[in-house]
Amino acid sequence: MVSIRCKMVVKAALEELGLHYRVIDLGEVEVMESITNDQRNQLNLILLKSGLVLMNDHKTILIERIKNTIIEMVHYSEVLPKTNLSDFLCDKLNHNYTYLANLFSDVTGSTIEHFIIRHKIERVKEMLIYDEFTLTEISYRLNYSSVAHLSNQFKKITGLTPTFFKQLKYKK
Repeated sequence: MVSIRCKMVVKAALEELGLHYRVIDLGEVEVMESITNDQRNQLNLILLKSGLVLMNDHKTILIERIKNTIIEMVHYSEVLPKTNLSDFLCDKLNHNYTYLANLFSDVTGSTIEHFIIRHKIERVKEMLIYDEFTLTEISYRLNYSSVAHLSNQFKKITGLTPTFFKQLKYKK
């Protein structure tokens, strides 16, 4: 789950089945009672109608937690943490980074680092489109070592320079 709408869908589905919950958060739900197989199947069907998937296996859940932690960090934080991102993930998810990285790449076929970079570039695009910050401020907020580093990474991912991308907004 990555949005308020997703949380609302899950909440409604649980209520429809008469299930009580403690927490509904990004990618996870804590249900107060034991769920029967029939309830689990019904919940899965309700969620599928809304395009959501009920995950049961530990590895898939952990992958989603990694993704959600990165998305939350990149898209919903004012400034990225100054700590090493691998340390940040370890602290948040209570797992060894090597385990997280190997699991992530085995399941997704991509590295955590590449996933973070793609999301940072998406965030840069948003910030450029909304025109609230200079490129220098954006590079600081997203923890780039320099504007040049941000620009190089942006061009590598998008094929465009940040300046050219920003000019596209005005052409439209």
